[in-house]
Amino acid sequence: MERPDFFTLKNGDKAKLPFTDPEYKRRLINLRTTMSKNNLDMIILTSMHNIAYYTGFIYCSFGRPYGCVVTANKISTISANIDASQPWRRSHCDNVIFTDWKRDNFLKAIVSIIGRNEPPRNIGIENDHVTLDIKEKLTSIFTFSVFSDVSKDLMQLRMIKSAEEIEIIKNGARIADLGGEEIVKNIKVGESELEIAIAGRDRMEREIAKTYPDAEYMDTWVWFQSGLNTDGAHNPKTNRKLKSGDILSLNTFPMISGYYTALERTLFVDKIDDVSLKAWEANIKVHKRGLELIKPGVKCSSICHELNELFAELGYLHYRTFGYGHSFGVLSHFYGREAGLELREDTDTVLQENMVVSMEPMIMIPEGKPGAGGYREHDILVIGKENVENITKFPFGPEHNIIKS
Repeated sequence: MERPDFFTLKNGDKAKLPFTDPEYKRRLINLRTTMSKNNLDMIILTSMHNIAYYTGFIYCSFGRPYGCVVTANKISTISANIDASQPWRRSHCDNVIFTDWKRDNFLKAIVSIIGRNEPPRNIGIENDHVTLDIKEKLTSIFTFSVFSDVSKDLMQLRMIKSAEEIEIIKNGARIADLGGEEIVKNIKVGESELEIAIAGRDRMEREIAKTYPDAEYMDTWVWFQSGLNTDGAHNPKTNRKLKSGDILSLNTFPMISGYYTALERTLFVDKIDDVSLKAWEANIKVHKRGLELIKPGVKCSSICHELNELFAELGYLHYRTFGYGHSFGVLSHFYGREAGLELREDTDTVLQENMVVSMEPMIMIPEGKPGAGGYREHDILVIGKENVENITKFPFGPEHNIIKS
């Protein structure tokens, strides 16, 4: 029996995607405009975030390569046979499936899409994602082609959100707040980080399903940290049991069709000592000032410099741990980062209409020192033409978040 290297399969009907046909067409037009400006005959996307952005399909690689080929008149995802026809159903374009019977059938699938008659002279790839192995194999096939990095250009396109994207982000912020509410209901001495996190995650997933009944559901998660575990912003939850007087860090992350939103809050169980309260109030003061500074026309680095000065005045700058905020969109802890829109000292991007950013100052006082723990607040802001909308509604500060168990 002769088994194919690649094939197509349209099993079932196309599914309802998170965005409308005109939205996906708009993105593709912008992508092809970028191709034209850079004199590219073809782009080979390999990252989860860009493939999801342009097609609607979020892949699960499990060690296999996935891609999307875009030319002046074609766009097709390339997926592994293990996923059958799901990539076709969940994408706004064609799909080619490669098989596992021989090595490098992924590459043969790429060639099948563009044909052999006119090999592309200039090919765009994502330098920040494509592996050395795949790059080497691509150059061995397209021996007369010149490869150029398109990752920064594509990031710039993603940084400006459409009305449809902003709608999904706003729903995400609302659902993150609901997850936070559920977590607070379950905070009590003796309960574990794990069980409290499960309650928040379940509440969010059910609300996502209610709001988006035709979606796929994956990757929504909670980091709920207590005591020493609050020192890192991305520390996973553990089975540690809460104690009276614990500092807590609540972090809810609903994922809707690859779109990330977040709520992050500092809390305490039952009571708080004076040194911890002083540190918490200092971080809140910086957070409030940061919310005021975010507005159209302001440079990211300028926000950082002013907040650094405020932290220094308050005596906590040496405890600051990371940037003051970042962009939102197709990203998660597995994939994606719009590094050009981060509130850092080395980012000079100017905020403009339809960008979406967070304000999230954090300080960490090491164990053994008075007030030890990680303090962090996090709100999401949508930049308008002349103003800014804070879409996070969950309250912050000692008057709200000292939770009696």
